[in-house]
Amino acid sequence: MVGLGSPDRGDDAVGPVVARRIADLHPSGVRVLAHEDPTDLVVSMTGASAVVIIDAVLSPGSAPGDLIVLETGEGVAPLPEDAWARTGRGGTHAFGLAAAVELARALKRLPPRVVLIGIAASGFEHGEPLSPGVADAVNRATAAALDALGVAAPGVPAR
Repeated sequence: MVGLGSPDRGDDAVGPVVARRIADLHPSGVRVLAHEDPTDLVVSMTGASAVVIIDAVLSPGSAPGDLIVLETGEGVAPLPEDAWARTGRGGTHAFGLAAAVELARALKRLPPRVVLIGIAASGFEHGEPLSPGVADAVNRATAAALDALGVAAPGVPAR
């Protein structure tokens, strides 16, 4: 499980916040990472059977805190452009989630199952906290990530 984002840039911190929440639960068999740079994803995904990635996304038409869940993986056709558009193709990064996933695919390093959980964001200002809508989504995103991994965790409401 990878929480992607910058911990000091408003809603961009939601990926690491969810990763920390999951790490604190100590789920058996789950490796939890937090990365600021999506280029690290290619190496992080190599050799895994399944990866869940949480990231703040700019998604037109979505309210802050809405979850956008996409699934892909090795042996599955690449997601169409309009699917990535729902996550704001580049995410909040110049080299974004879509590029990292497709680079891993091209390098034959994409796991069989990759679940992308985007959380619609509203602000990325340096030093700002999570916006209210995104902060409210942390428990839902945590539950969605654990569900995608097939892990039950006490104290985390089912989605």
